[in-house]
Amino acid sequence: MTPSRLQPFVRNRVAEILEKTPACTWRHVPTKLNPADHISRGVDVSLLQSLDLWWSGPEFLRYDISRWPSNLTVTKDLPEVRSEVILHITHVNPRPVVEFNRFSNFISLKRSVAYALRFIKMYIKKQPPLTQFLNTDELKQALHFIIRLSQIESFPEYMMLLNKKDLPNKSPLNKFNVFLDENQLMRVGGRLSNSQFSYDVKHPLLLQSTHIVTKLLFEYMHKKLMHAGPQLLLASIRQNFWPIGGKCLAKSVYRKCILCCRMKGQTVSPITGDLPQQRLTPGGFPFETVGVDYAGPIMSASRQGRGCRLTKVYIVLFVCFTTKAVHIELVGDLTSNNFLSVLRRFVSRRGKPKHIYSDNGTSFVGAQNEISKFINGSCRSISSELANDEINFHFIPPYAPHFGGLWEAGIKSTKHHLKRVLGNCNLTFEELNTVLVQIEALLNSRPLTPLSSDPSDLSPLTPGHFLIGRPLTALPTPDRQNRSMNYLSRYQRIEQLRQHFWIRWSKEYVSELQQRVKWRTCTKPLEKDTLVLIKEDNLPPLKWRLGRVTAVYPGRDGITRVADIKTACGVVRRAFTKICPLPISTNVG
Repeated sequence: MTPSRLQPFVRNRVAEILEKTPACTWRHVPTKLNPADHISRGVDVSLLQSLDLWWSGPEFLRYDISRWPSNLTVTKDLPEVRSEVILHITHVNPRPVVEFNRFSNFISLKRSVAYALRFIKMYIKKQPPLTQFLNTDELKQALHFIIRLSQIESFPEYMMLLNKKDLPNKSPLNKFNVFLDENQLMRVGGRLSNSQFSYDVKHPLLLQSTHIVTKLLFEYMHKKLMHAGPQLLLASIRQNFWPIGGKCLAKSVYRKCILCCRMKGQTVSPITGDLPQQRLTPGGFPFETVGVDYAGPIMSASRQGRGCRLTKVYIVLFVCFTTKAVHIELVGDLTSNNFLSVLRRFVSRRGKPKHIYSDNGTSFVGAQNEISKFINGSCRSISSELANDEINFHFIPPYAPHFGGLWEAGIKSTKHHLKRVLGNCNLTFEELNTVLVQIEALLNSRPLTPLSSDPSDLSPLTPGHFLIGRPLTALPTPDRQNRSMNYLSRYQRIEQLRQHFWIRWSKEYVSELQQRVKWRTCTKPLEKDTLVLIKEDNLPPLKWRLGRVTAVYPGRDGITRVADIKTACGVVRRAFTKICPLPISTNVG
């Protein structure tokens, strides 16, 4: 222990001893083992003769130094040692004068502060209010008080200006030429001092966009200006205030406004999904997997009897998933019975498909129920072979036509030719059916791959190549691609040609499907319990149904594109392109 920790009397003597004996090692001897204490305190003569500590010294001195007691060092319990004074400093953040986080409205904040200042005048300064309601001067004083508190919290340079010190060279406020006005508020000096504008426009109050007061001010002005856009909002605020980073804050307030978000109706756009396996598997026959859709109505003329009556007819289009070949039929109405008749005609001409994909039209749902009832028990005499070969219907989510883009593109191409052929003419049912068959031949003759400039190249690959020479009950045949045509029969040559078409389909057509046409990036996915609007094409945005996401369904690539939404009328299933998320926290109580 250093002498500085001892009392003054002992410290001076210990320091003198240590100074005169620098080569010696000094140790502390407790009072009970110190012989000198008997001289200083006095001992009776009769007891001195038998006092072994006085005649022989402490007993531990007879042993080796390694056996000496370990408590021979100076401890802080000795009376000669000065007591240590330990100062504990606890930093407590002072409670702010106004807790801005407790307010969600700028007007409520200003009026609350105004009433608090009125209370101070009434009960502390003994100044009664002039009126029962808040006047303009009180509200302006409250606004200045709020701005001054926000500037103190936002800018550390405020106290430097208050103490009339120069700002550091690296301060971001140097470019604004900031000064304090008579109300101790930071204002922008700027370069408009010689203009004819008002004082607030020439020297606006300085604000920080990250402060809660600035956010409340932007939200209030956004609603006051009838939900103005970011540019108008920022321009209006800059008439009296200059928010640093105000452009980003104006955009943020506009995007997070619930009413603006509802009016805009921006849906979620996940990245375009991968092509299904049925469109990429070669080797089968056309129309094994098809998509079907309706188009119309089209006016057809009936010339039987007197005059000419117009009736509505509809187009049914089947499209092959692999070859994009189309089959077009004409029907008189949208009933399930008519669609079953169309399906029988399609099977008789093109063969029975294994899978049929469609939207959720009532005709398709009814046909699916009729076929399932027929196969599952209504006709018990059907053989087991036919029962194993039932047609599987697959339905895309409601109101999601982009899930069936293949047949929607076929409908678009059919209408393209039909409108140019018909014009304003009204054909009979038979004439219209003839035109549709011709359009079918045109669509099945369109190239699937880009045309080559090589004159020795074969004709472009078309859907018609896969339809020629295909019997309805054809059996699988061995590969004859590498065999010479001289050793093949006519049937085998046709089969070799058909296999050649599939090789070209795999090499030329499938590679063209690699790139995504749109929806190349994925937006933020919807999460469970998100508050959303269900987009409806026949209603304005403010009448769209409000709901909450209860479940999402990811695809094979792990990206969710369909969700279940709980509304006031029940749970509905919609694709993300019909869902508009609202900028509200997903935390529900």
